[in-house]
Amino acid sequence: MTHPVEDVGRDLADPKAYADAARFEATLAHLRAHAPVCWVEAADYRPFWAITRYSDIMEISRDNAAFTNWPRPILMPAVSDELQAAAGVRTLVHLDDPEHRKMRAISADWFRPKAMRALKERVDQLARIFVDRLADAGGDCDFVQQVAVEYPLYVIMSLLGMPESDFGHMRTLAQELIGSDDDEFQRGATGEDQMPALAEMFAYFQALTASRRAHPTDDLASAISNARVDGELLSDVDVLSYYLIIATAGHDTTSSTISGGLHALIEHPDQHDRLRREPMLMPTAVEEMIRWVTPVREFMRTAARDTTVRGVRIAAGESVMLCYPSANRDEQVFRDGYRFDIGRDPNKHLGFGHGVHFCVGAALARMEVNSFFTELLPRLRSIELSGLPQHIATTFLGGLKHLPIRYDVAG
Repeated sequence: MTHPVEDVGRDLADPKAYADAARFEATLAHLRAHAPVCWVEAADYRPFWAITRYSDIMEISRDNAAFTNWPRPILMPAVSDELQAAAGVRTLVHLDDPEHRKMRAISADWFRPKAMRALKERVDQLARIFVDRLADAGGDCDFVQQVAVEYPLYVIMSLLGMPESDFGHMRTLAQELIGSDDDEFQRGATGEDQMPALAEMFAYFQALTASRRAHPTDDLASAISNARVDGELLSDVDVLSYYLIIATAGHDTTSSTISGGLHALIEHPDQHDRLRREPMLMPTAVEEMIRWVTPVREFMRTAARDTTVRGVRIAAGESVMLCYPSANRDEQVFRDGYRFDIGRDPNKHLGFGHGVHFCVGAALARMEVNSFFTELLPRLRSIELSGLPQHIATTFLGGLKHLPIRYDVAG
C-alpha cells in the first residue's frame, strides 16, 4: 500500500513516530526515494521542508549565508517556539556568525585534544565505576536508566564542576526538557507545562553563575560565568543558555549513543564477537555506533533568501529540517547502510552535524563511548535482552529510554 509523501512527511513532526524505530526508518527510506525535499504541514507546527539526502544536508550546512540557524534552530510546536523566544533562550544552536563564533570560543579550549588528554583519566575512572555497578547489580537491569544516563551525566557535571549531590536533580530536569513530548518524562501535555523545568534549570544556573563570579574556580562553569565577549560579561540569559546546551546536549547525546551502541552489539552478535577479538577496532566501532544511533535527530535552518535545493524552490523565510538519521542511512553514501558494521571505513556520518556548527563536544563524546566499551567488553561474559527496548518520543535528541538486559559481568 502506498501513501502520499505529504502524509509520510508528517511523521517527522510526530514525536511518537520517532519512538517506533521500524516505522521511522520506513518513513525516511520512502522520503529519500520519492521526495528528498518534502513540504510538511502538520498540526501544531509551522510548516517546513524536510531534507533527507546526505548531499543536500551537507550543502545546506556549508552555506551559512543562505541558511541561518536563527530564528528556528529546532523543530518544536509553534507555541513552544513562541515560549522559548519569550524566555530569551539563545544557545549555541540558536546563533549565527559572527556571534556564534565568539560564543563558541568560550568553551572550545575545554574540548580540544590537549584538554581531552587531561580529562581522560577521569573518564576512564568513571567508566570503571559504572561497569563495576553493572557487576554489582545482580545480572539484570535497565541499562539506560541505571548506567547509560548516569555515566555521561557524571562526566559533564564533573567538567562543569558541579557537586555530585546536584546530579540527580539535573538529570531529572534534563530528561523533562529533552523528553517533553514523551508521556513518561513530560510534566504536562502542553508547551506551557514544560516551562517550569526550564525555569528551575535557569534558577539553578543563575545561582551557580553568581557563585563562580564571586569565587572563580578551575572548571568549565567558571569559564562560562566569567567569559567576556567584546569586553563585556555575558548577559544573564546568554550565560544560562550556554549552561543549558552544555548540560543537556552534552549529556543526552552520549547517553543515547552508549545505550544504542550496546543494543546494536546485542542484536549483532557477530559484531560483538569481532570487537572482542579485535579491540583495535574500537575507534571505528564508536563511529559506527554514532552513525547507527544518530542521537541528534534534526536541526532546522531558515532560508535567508530565495534559493533551490535539488531543483525545489525554497522561499526566503521558509524553514528546512536537516534530517540526520536519514542522511546516515543514505544509500548513495553508505554501502549497506542498514547493516551495523564496527569496521566501517570510511564512515563520514553526520552524527555531529557539519560545518561551523559541528558539535563542540564531539571529542569528549567519542572518548566517553570508547572508554566505556573498552572497560565493559573484556569483563562481559554474556548479555541478552530481558525485555522490550523502548525509544523516547522526541523530534530532537533521542534514543532508547529503556534497555532491559540480562548479563554476566566479571567483578
